[in-house]
Amino acid sequence: MLRFVIKMSSVEIQVRVIPNASRDEIVGWHAGALKIKTAVAPESGKANQAICALLAKRLGLPKRAVSVLRGQTSPMKCLQIEGLSESELRECVG
Repeated sequence: MLRFVIKMSSVEIQVRVIPNASRDEIVGWHAGALKIKTAVAPESGKANQAICALLAKRLGLPKRAVSVLRGQTSPMKCLQIEGLSESELRECVG
């Protein structure tokens, strides 16, 4: 079951990150979280930056609109997306 926390002008989503993948890609929804692969290693927050940039680009938002709220050092993260509704997120990410 997908879980979204909807706030006034943002959405919080659960994300499962797979670092050191062959390429950057948004895989889709699995077990209630958005699965994202990144070719970047999880060093010094670089993988976090890569997934935020990838998601922002896919959603047509500036990079600063996507941030990691919780799980900075974990493969399971909570991301906050500013300026997007739940329906817009589902439409863009599938």
